[in-house]
Amino acid sequence: MQPKTYLIDAIRSLNPTASASWLQSFDADFLRSYLDHMLNAMGPRGTSWVRPNDTPAMMAA
Repeated sequence: MQPKTYLIDAIRSLNPTASASWLQSFDADFLRSYLDHMLNAMGPRGTSWVRPNDTPAMMAA
């Protein structure tokens, strides 16, 4: 697993509006998932991102 600082730097390179202090509040597993999602979204259409089983597809308040 990459260190949390590496994940935060990688995320901020793609999304500079995310502050390092805000990202620091998340655990490394969440940051890795978020980075994977952003990297996949940058790929060509037709590729798919597989939603982790521990997150619901839809949420309602």
